[in-house]
Amino acid sequence: MQDLLSFIVAGFALAGSPGPNTLSLAATGAAFGARRGLRYLVGIGIGMVGVMAIAGTGVMGVVLAIPGAAPVIVGLAAAYFLYLAYRIATAPPLAETQSERRPPAFAAGVFQSLVNPKAYAAMAALFSGFVLVTDSLEIDMTAKLAVLTAIITTVNLAWLLAGAALTRLFRDPATNRAINLTFAVLLLASVALALLV
Repeated sequence: MQDLLSFIVAGFALAGSPGPNTLSLAATGAAFGARRGLRYLVGIGIGMVGVMAIAGTGVMGVVLAIPGAAPVIVGLAAAYFLYLAYRIATAPPLAETQSERRPPAFAAGVFQSLVNPKAYAAMAALFSGFVLVTDSLEIDMTAKLAVLTAIITTVNLAWLLAGAALTRLFRDPATNRAINLTFAVLLLASVALALLV
């Protein structure tokens, strides 16, 4: 039971801290509203299940061992995060008609998780640093996957709602634009930090 409690605390600390996924969800909530960001949130959650599977089984280590794979992966991730930051920074205020711009889609959320360097580092630490079930590796992995999925869903929903609430407080278009720009810059900074660590 102590290991489970420590795992939950570590899971909330790693999944809930600001990073590309959480900041992009807050930015999506701020730029498009919580309801319009739900598909993106679900996509991020599904992508994180993929990240957990990749990190938990060691597949990422094998992929990165291929000569030349790491720069290609980093380049694709950087290009995507720049695109996402641009979309967030240029989103119209919620007070304006929302038919002009579409929020990030489900597929964008899946892709976001799969190219998020912080996600792989966090999941590798959680899967390798804790043992919840000693008798069976398969049951241990399944238990970790279930607990982390619940934690990530809770944390991601909180970030999306926080972003939407922040924007609702500031309906002024200039203030809303400043919020969107701030989230876009924070998203890029979190990616840069994750790549440096």
